[in-house]
Amino acid sequence: MAISRQALEQMLEPAIEALGFELADLEVHVSKGRGLLRVFIDSENGITVHDCEMVSRQVSSLLDVADPMAGRYTLEVSSPGLDRRLTKPTHFDRFAGAEVQIRLRRLVNGRRRIRGTLRGRSGEVVSVESEGAVLEYSRSDIETVRLVPDLKTPAKAS
Repeated sequence: MAISRQALEQMLEPAIEALGFELADLEVHVSKGRGLLRVFIDSENGITVHDCEMVSRQVSSLLDVADPMAGRYTLEVSSPGLDRRLTKPTHFDRFAGAEVQIRLRRLVNGRRRIRGTLRGRSGEVVSVESEGAVLEYSRSDIETVRLVPDLKTPAKAS
């Protein structure tokens, strides 16, 4: 049985949240009868290898029962990383003020890629300041938004 990304999110998110984590992102890749399911988790305290193991066991059990992907697949559980994708409305609120790289689905004013400072969102409209101008894009026009890692700011000690 094949399942959509949205259906997988709806199936996995409650179990991941019950463990105290956010389902930050999800990737599904299927090729030649083999699949790859990447689950990205996050929390205010960061993510450890132990956290990934715990979530992996829970998600694996759910997938074994539901059997949502035809054929063989590999499950990977990870943190979203420094260059995380922003996929949920709450991500755009939380990371307002951060530098982002936006890739649009089509050319807009001769550009498809924009790098600038995320100003936030209003409903489904994302605002970014780039080259001295505030630009607004509908989320439906955006293919991806990724944080640009700030490698100059020292990490917080845990």
